[in-house]
Amino acid sequence: MSEKKEPSILQGFKAFLMRGNVVDLAVAVVIGAAFTNIVNAVVKGIINPLVGAIGTKNLDNYSSCLSGSCQGDEGIRILWGSVLGATLTFVITAAVVYFLMVLPMSKYLAHQEARRKAKESTQEVIEVTELEVLKEIRDTLVAQRGHGHDDR
Repeated sequence: MSEKKEPSILQGFKAFLMRGNVVDLAVAVVIGAAFTNIVNAVVKGIINPLVGAIGTKNLDNYSSCLSGSCQGDEGIRILWGSVLGATLTFVITAAVVYFLMVLPMSKYLAHQEARRKAKESTQEVIEVTELEVLKEIRDTLVAQRGHGHDDR
């Protein structure tokens, strides 16, 4: 009986790291972190000043007070401006990711799938045509044999 050796922990870890999806994930995290800086700059440099044309430039300053008075640290304050800023950041990030990454990749993959299906259907037509030709040859040979036997 031959016993298979279990791979060592180090070999398993190396195999895990060498998988393509782990490297892709690491690249995505790094690019995502860099992209977050760009989105934050857009929100702070463009969106906040546009909102600031109506009121204050910093969305974090927009809030509502639930209690009678919200002076200093007193009272219960709802910071809806912070939520609005975070929501805008999320929407902008999601839109850019969708329109610049997901949508083009989906179109590319659909195009590749259509090409693959077209290639497969061409192969099927060729195979069917070859099969039909072979059947015709067989039928012709059978017919010729049949005629040859009748002449005797």
